[in-house]
Amino acid sequence: MAAGLDNKNMALCLVLMISSFGLCLVSTHAELRRFEQPAKTDGTLSFLVIGDWGRKGAFNQSEVALQMGRVGEKLDIDFVVSTGDNFYDNGLTGEQDKAFEESFTQIYTAKSLQKQWYSVLGNHDYRGNAEAQLSLHLRKIDSRWLCLRSFMVDAELAEIFFVDTTPFVQSYFTDAEGHTYDWRGIGSPRAYIANLIKDLKLALSESSAKWKIVVGHHSIRSIGHHGDTKELVSKLLPILKANKVDFYMNGHDHCLEHIGDAESPIQFLTSGAGSKAWRGDIKKQKTGGLKFFYDGQGFMSVQLTRDAAEIAFYDVSGNVLHRWTTTKLLYSSI
Repeated sequence: MAAGLDNKNMALCLVLMISSFGLCLVSTHAELRRFEQPAKTDGTLSFLVIGDWGRKGAFNQSEVALQMGRVGEKLDIDFVVSTGDNFYDNGLTGEQDKAFEESFTQIYTAKSLQKQWYSVLGNHDYRGNAEAQLSLHLRKIDSRWLCLRSFMVDAELAEIFFVDTTPFVQSYFTDAEGHTYDWRGIGSPRAYIANLIKDLKLALSESSAKWKIVVGHHSIRSIGHHGDTKELVSKLLPILKANKVDFYMNGHDHCLEHIGDAESPIQFLTSGAGSKAWRGDIKKQKTGGLKFFYDGQGFMSVQLTRDAAEIAFYDVSGNVLHRWTTTKLLYSSI
């Protein structure tokens, strides 16, 4: 190997097989870590999306999990996406925290949910030991678990880009409201965000996937309690529009929600109702593009083919509250 090459510039690929799911991690340069997730043999893809859930079964978490298992079996899902705030109220205390098993392993027990879980951190996760959720030790306890700050999943038909949105929010640094955040691994927030944006731009621009999906914890558009995240509107949304992203999926607001964008095909999909929900907490002054809002517990499913996508939202009893379909032909005409 030639002298002077450091880890950032090496053209070396690190391939890590997680044997339980046949998952392959390919990491090159300093770009987003890339995981390969096989689609079904017929080329289709289906998965569930859940957020803001980890409460040891309380606030209907167990009931939502039960319905996820039933829908997951019906749809023959390939994996599950978690939009963050995985463990309440303040993340995990460390790698040995029993809350991991009590809120995850012992709750999502259905056979259909024994698939890979791709997770991002939420602001509540950063209030605990954030590094613990990223550790290999948790994967040894439950091999379904995969949580990183930012990464991407190549699922053949779709590429899903997971973005660590908590460091974008300035108030967590300037007005923490008595909370302590675990910023280890972040360093300078400005440099961290700049590097993340650079890596995301590159990954999105190089993507040739039929469907481009970005996942983060915080909302870009929402009429829920937290509303729009101004830092993401200014820093992240222009990148999504420029790279023709189809869906932005998030949690943070404890509701189910679907908002369309007036200036692009992007659909904003909130699935943050995995346990405790906020009844009646709505910002009614920002209802433009709103297609659906539900302030109770539930989750979301995504089904993709080469030409069509179907999004469905379910309540705690498994009832379909909202179903939306689109085609790539429709997208290309907008």
